[in-house]
Amino acid sequence: MTQDAKASPAKPAETTTSLKDRGNLFEIAMRQIEKAAKLVKLDRDVWEILQQPKNEILVNFPVRMDDGKIQLFKGYRVQHNNIMGPYKGGMRYHPEANLDEMKALAAWMTYKSALHEIPFGGGKGGIKFDPTKHSKSELERITRRFTHALGTNIGPSWDIPAPDVGSNEQTMVWMMDTYANVVGSSERHMVSGVVTGKSVTAGGSYGRREATGAGVMHCIVQWAKDNNFNLDGCHVIIQGFGNVGSFAARLLAQKGAVIVGVGDHGGYIANPEGINPHKLSEHVSKAGTVATYKGAAKITRDEFFALDCAIFVPAALELELGVKEAKALKAQLVVEGANGPTYPEAEDILLEKGVSVIPDILCNSGGVIVSYYEWLQNKRSERWDHADVLERLETRMTRTYHDVSQYATKHKCDWRTASYAMGLERIERCYKERGIFP
Repeated sequence: MTQDAKASPAKPAETTTSLKDRGNLFEIAMRQIEKAAKLVKLDRDVWEILQQPKNEILVNFPVRMDDGKIQLFKGYRVQHNNIMGPYKGGMRYHPEANLDEMKALAAWMTYKSALHEIPFGGGKGGIKFDPTKHSKSELERITRRFTHALGTNIGPSWDIPAPDVGSNEQTMVWMMDTYANVVGSSERHMVSGVVTGKSVTAGGSYGRREATGAGVMHCIVQWAKDNNFNLDGCHVIIQGFGNVGSFAARLLAQKGAVIVGVGDHGGYIANPEGINPHKLSEHVSKAGTVATYKGAAKITRDEFFALDCAIFVPAALELELGVKEAKALKAQLVVEGANGPTYPEAEDILLEKGVSVIPDILCNSGGVIVSYYEWLQNKRSERWDHADVLERLETRMTRTYHDVSQYATKHKCDWRTASYAMGLERIERCYKERGIFP
């Protein structure tokens, strides 16, 4: 989830229930994946390997604050699997960051990359702190010290971080510059691919900023075509208005959709006549939340989920859509812009109601796809045109969407299971061919 490099990091989402009280995210992720493993009759030895990350890295590092005092920070980097390529995944800056969350998110990245046939594995990391409580100079020192603490655990051919909740383009530029100044002087200009999601000026890719929201939009467009659904005039509600939610809103508005409800860490708003996503984005960039936007009325979280709409895009944090929300939701389609926003029990309710669910592993993959393109451009010392990047993204998203649709129909399963199953089959084939060393 990238943001404008000039903006401060996204304010961590506040929810009615603390993340630590929602259950073990890694266990929930494994339940989803095990369902697909049973469908494809995954090899027992391969399943044994995939049930735990290869590496779990914890670092505690000191940083001097602006007042001269030293503060100790805890950082994480979980490397789930790299049989298909270098570990790849975001760096999350959030006060509730924890190891099990990182394990789940790293595992999801493994299968997301495999599903889209991107030669990456899965990783995830971050720091347990609230970035909104620190100055820009403190954030720079925290990021640089964290990068130094990770040392050779990251690298352009080994593990490639990216932005996530609470971090942004500027964060990635600091990480890249720190890494470049730690490696040998002869290699400094060969390591720009150590991170993705950088600013274009510092070696990032055109199209990366809007990539995840664009991927969400492409899946909605394909679903509408398959179901003879007219997007023009349809009502959409979006939870989370950071990078993913805001770009998804703007791109859907271009298709004629009407955004009637939006929510974030500060609260929820609604306007049956429509909310202008461009004006709302401008407001959020200044105010930090949608809650104080004058172009819509404040509503409660319960009222938000009960809004009359055709499409719901959860684009906040994980495990926001529970049983209560699933029962209240009136949408025909749920498109997961966030990672893991839906409890398994809630998804069962949605499917019983006839609601279509396009899972995160499929529809929010635009970010990792364009991150791959950025990585390739860095390796080749190339700069692809903006239109070229977006065209490549649309082609890959559309192809994978139809592959998952056909797989789900053939095997009579839900789309989440189909997506994981396709990824698992590709990983299994790779293990069968390569074997286990020694």
